[in-house]
Amino acid sequence: MDSILIVSEDERASGFLGMVLQREHFLPILASSREAAVHNICTLHPDILMIDVPMAGTGSVELCMELAACHDKGHIIVLGDSSDEMDKVLALEAGADDYIVKPFAPRELVARVRALLRRRRANAAPVIHFGNMEVDRERRIVTSHGEQVMMSPCEYKLLLFFLSNVDLALTRQTLLQSVWGYSGDATTRTLDAHVSKLRNKCEPDPANPRHFVTIHGVGYRFVM
Repeated sequence: MDSILIVSEDERASGFLGMVLQREHFLPILASSREAAVHNICTLHPDILMIDVPMAGTGSVELCMELAACHDKGHIIVLGDSSDEMDKVLALEAGADDYIVKPFAPRELVARVRALLRRRRANAAPVIHFGNMEVDRERRIVTSHGEQVMMSPCEYKLLLFFLSNVDLALTRQTLLQSVWGYSGDATTRTLDAHVSKLRNKCEPDPANPRHFVTIHGVGYRFVM
C-alpha cells in the first residue's frame, strides 16, 4: 500500500485528506509540525509528501526545500492557497513535483497522486515507451518504429529529464540547470532549440506537439 505523509497544522484539513486517501486504498500518515514531518520521513519513508500549509515560522518554499532534502524518494505535492504563477514556480523550483490550488475536488487530488506514483514506477523501468518512441536507458538507444533515432548528448540528457518528470510543469531555469548545469553557457534560446529538435525527432506532428508541451511564461511539460 502506497503511503502518503500529510504535513498540515490544520488537523481538520489533514483528517479530511487522510479520509479521502484511505478510501482510495492509500495509507495516510499525519504530521502537524515540521519536526514530526522530518521524523516520519526518516523512519517511515513515505512514498509521497503532501504539504498543506507552511509550519509556523517557516515559509512554504523553505519548508518544501527542507523536507525535499530529507525525502530521498523526492515526490512532493504542495497544496496552496495562491493561484499566482510565481508562487507555483517557486514551489516547483524548491523541490515540489506538483502544485494544487485550493479549493480542489477530492477526485483531482487522488488523480494527481496516482499520476505521480505512475511516474515513479515508470522511472524505474529500463525501457520507456511513449507514442511511437522507445527509449532504452541501459543501452542509451532511442528508436522510432524500430529505427534508431540519433541524438546529441544534450538532446538525450534533456529527453531523459523529461521522462523522469512526466506531467510536471518544468521551468526553463530548472531544465537549464539540470541538463547544462550552472556554467551559464546555455541560454533559454539554447533550451528552446533543443526542445524543437526533440519535437522534430519524437513528435508525429512537430508543429502540434503532444508530448513536449509549452507552458507559456513558465517552461515545458512532458506528457506521455
